[in-house]
Amino acid sequence: MTAAGHSLIGELEDALRSGSKDKRLDTLRRVTDLFLAEADRLNEQQIDLFDDVLGHLIKRIEAKALAQLSRQLGPVANAPNEVVRRLARDDDIEVAEPVLKQSPRLTDSDLIDIANTKTQAHLLAISGRPKIGIAVTDVLLQRGDRKVMHKLAGNSGASFSESGFETLVKHSESDEQLAEKVGLRVDVPLRLFRELLLRATEAVRSRLLAMAGPATRDQIQRVLQAITEDAHHEAGFQNEHDFAEAYTRARGLKESGGLKEAVVYEFAKSGQYADVVATVSLLCGAPLKLVESLLQSEHREAVLVICKAAGLTWSTARLVLSCGGRSYSSQDSEAARNDYLRLSQANAQRVLRFWQVRYTTTGQAGGTPPAQAAAGLRRQTSAAAGR
Repeated sequence: MTAAGHSLIGELEDALRSGSKDKRLDTLRRVTDLFLAEADRLNEQQIDLFDDVLGHLIKRIEAKALAQLSRQLGPVANAPNEVVRRLARDDDIEVAEPVLKQSPRLTDSDLIDIANTKTQAHLLAISGRPKIGIAVTDVLLQRGDRKVMHKLAGNSGASFSESGFETLVKHSESDEQLAEKVGLRVDVPLRLFRELLLRATEAVRSRLLAMAGPATRDQIQRVLQAITEDAHHEAGFQNEHDFAEAYTRARGLKESGGLKEAVVYEFAKSGQYADVVATVSLLCGAPLKLVESLLQSEHREAVLVICKAAGLTWSTARLVLSCGGRSYSSQDSEAARNDYLRLSQANAQRVLRFWQVRYTTTGQAGGTPPAQAAAGLRRQTSAAAGR
């Protein structure tokens, strides 16, 4: 250390004894400047000396000056240990934040202690560090609020345990912004990444695909494809089971004389889709699979033909149209009503018989193109109206 340095440190006792605020601030500035100028050349023994001097000075220094000292020491790799630790534990976040965010002098033990005892603002500052160990993030996730979770999820230098990732994925279910941040991380375990995408809305999935880099985008697409395939397999199995049970119930109603339009109306009103398909199938005399396929058509004409062939009134047909999550504008609904009222049951049954022949020939319920269904109904309704 230079002679000037020794001379400056010798003024410390005078500064402390004088009780002068200005004298203490001036000495703090001069000692800090000397340390920063010499930092690259100091050994640990010399750093300890500065640690002792600055430690005495900051005991009676106002928060504004402490915050300035924290900003100066925060990025310094060999800053005085004890001074940094005292600044990091200051209740005033303006003082603590710079070293909490940057100082490599703070150990995981220091950070865990602060995360367990200080405010959310302190936790948020720690969450912005360039590197954060697993033990620290576990505590931050345990005590942190929404801001802390978002900061951590978006910090590529933060490492997480599997339970930490589970916490993030769980909270992502009700927080789309958090889901996007977690979804863009490359270190999420595949099992939890799949769970995240499974729970995510379509909007979140689209934004993730738009924001992700090539490698992450490919992974997202692969997982989404696997989710879709599993969902189709599961839905297919469940549908077969549901439709089989519904058809058994419908046959029981028919045998007991209880299979009437009012039953279809109640099933459609309560959203019991499998029961709607089964009862309409028996009422119109068409195979269950064919009725299911036509009722799922995106063209409303196919649904209208089935309902008219079954002898349903418009009030029931309107509810059947809305099954499966369909929605229509008032204009579309009025157009559907007019088509339905013009169509005779005899013409509807004639169209349905044609589809049944096609279904029997191909052996596939999907053998009747929706466009053909629409065209067929238009021809029949036009004829019925005398056009």
